[in-house]
Amino acid sequence: MDDGAMLVRTEKTPQIAQRPTAVRVHTPIGSAVVLWRGDPQEADGHHLVEWTFDDDIRWGQNTHTASCAEPGIRQDGDRLLLRGRLQLTEDDAAYLQMGYWPVLFDVASPIPESANGAWVEISVEAGSVALYPYQT
Repeated sequence: MDDGAMLVRTEKTPQIAQRPTAVRVHTPIGSAVVLWRGDPQEADGHHLVEWTFDDDIRWGQNTHTASCAEPGIRQDGDRLLLRGRLQLTEDDAAYLQMGYWPVLFDVASPIPESANGAWVEISVEAGSVALYPYQT
């Protein structure tokens, strides 16, 4: 989906026999270290990417109402904190609208109807987040 691709700058992080490649991703709304699922030789540069998350949304556990209405991405130790507007779908999924970029999550627990359209923060394991170069 075209509107899900985000233009970012990535820089390869120092590797200690690490597979897959980890990169620091710089976005207009923050930066963090995540996994790179493209060609390791292209890990440094500017890319249109899609985000994937192995962690699902679990309301009240890793997802809650945000304290401010501003999109953001930040690293907190081994956790990645994502803030945006939550948009529920009809097929047990949800989009987190982070500025101009929607990212898709699976939903593992019921979400209150009042959370649809609300500003939320999602905390995921940084190692469960990957960037894929967007293929047109």
